[in-house]
Amino acid sequence: MESLVPQQTIVEQVYNVILEAICDGRLPPGERLTQDSVARKLNVSRQPVGQALLLLKQQKFVSESGRRGLMVAPLERDFLQALYEFRLGIDPLAAALAANHSDPKAIERGRQRIDAGKRAVRKGEIPALISADMEFHMFIYELAGNRIILETMELYWHHLRRAMREVLKERSVRKDIWEEHAAILEAIAAGDAAQAQARARRHLQNATTALHVPLPA
Repeated sequence: MESLVPQQTIVEQVYNVILEAICDGRLPPGERLTQDSVARKLNVSRQPVGQALLLLKQQKFVSESGRRGLMVAPLERDFLQALYEFRLGIDPLAAALAANHSDPKAIERGRQRIDAGKRAVRKGEIPALISADMEFHMFIYELAGNRIILETMELYWHHLRRAMREVLKERSVRKDIWEEHAAILEAIAAGDAAQAQARARRHLQNATTALHVPLPA
């Protein structure tokens, strides 16, 4: 019997390869991107590269570079501020919903993510720290049970991955992040929606301080 799992199209594969390279810093801000150069590196035709770059441009991972074509978009302060203002509404809501939907199996999965994050802190590996942070928040969005929150944040967390590389260079921030994550999870485990919401909001406010992004109180 044929697999029922849909295979990625060439455009999706090219998109994912470029996106990962942007998010992990292999393609730094300002790096020029052309259909020809990317197609040669990936050994594909220009057409799927062009479609992937167009989508990345729409999502603000790629921007115009005058007559030179396209480049990896810089991390703009105004965009990050808007993103964190958005999260200030979404993350506390997701934590409260998660508290209403929690169960022992879900909480165990959450604690496994906390353990993974603390291991990454001990090892001091920034890519692992970023991955663990993203997985923890995705776990909360999933547990919240709101499909729009999950699908929306899956996209915007890729922008956050780019910013977090700079934040996590500061060692003192790393431990605090996972202590705050653990506090959020314990409130969710207790089914305390108000406390989960408050702790998620406090965590986000601390994160914006580390990023030096001004947000409303």
